[in-house]
Amino acid sequence: MKWISAIIKPFKLDEVRVALEDIGVRGLTVTEVKGFGRQKGHTEIYRGAEYQVSFLPKTRIDIAVRNDQLDAALAAIEKAAATGKMGDGKIFVLDLQQVIRIRTGESGEDAL
Repeated sequence: MKWISAIIKPFKLDEVRVALEDIGVRGLTVTEVKGFGRQKGHTEIYRGAEYQVSFLPKTRIDIAVRNDQLDAALAAIEKAAATGKMGDGKIFVLDLQQVIRIRTGESGEDAL
């Protein structure tokens, strides 16, 4: 099992959700986050004063997938989240040791 954490632009969330549903991913967790990478923020003007915005709004999607779903999930996220511009985000993949469904006590892939 794998844990996928993807940081994407907020307006791409619905496209990514639909792409993941289309390949059979049944659940995901979404968090509004802020951060920066190579983009390094931008400058804004508010009430005549200029200030630096270092942390840009992003959306983090966390999903757990079976090993056989990994490549399809990564391709779906990458295709749906891409704009071709800087700041599209990143995808992190980690090994998932154990999953337990609290309600039923199921564990492993059965809990996904």
